[in-house]
Amino acid sequence: MAVALYPGTFDPITRGHIDLVERAARLFEKVILAVAHNPGKKPLFSMEERVALGRGALAHVANVEVVSFTGLTVDYAKEHKIDVILRGLRAVSDFEHEFQLAGMNRHLAPRVETLFLAPSEKYTYLSSTLVREIAAFNGDISSFVTANVAAELKRMFGHT
Repeated sequence: MAVALYPGTFDPITRGHIDLVERAARLFEKVILAVAHNPGKKPLFSMEERVALGRGALAHVANVEVVSFTGLTVDYAKEHKIDVILRGLRAVSDFEHEFQLAGMNRHLAPRVETLFLAPSEKYTYLSSTLVREIAAFNGDISSFVTANVAAELKRMFGHT
């Protein structure tokens, strides 16, 4: 299990995501942060922007690759011979959805395991949705995202 796939929308990537990737990077030879196209969501940033933000935010982690993908996560994992999907659990409220998703993924790809990691307690309240809301009202997001992400959020919402 040398490679772990960490899929998500990452709209935008937060310090909670980064914390999870940093810890996974110590457990795996390589971590792939896979920015998903999710037709059910209307992201603030384009796929290309989310990939660029992820690359900038994770540039300090040598064994991380940031890619984009469309389709099912398990199909990407199978196609790239990845046996572990990494998922974050912030709170009990995340568990039911993530558990159901892991079960479905196991049904679709029995060789692909799901590994759950909890973020550091200082990030359990953090979500991309909350960061976008705060940024929209020109609130201070500097403790929630890296400088490159904060700058892009300010630009996106017209705050200088």
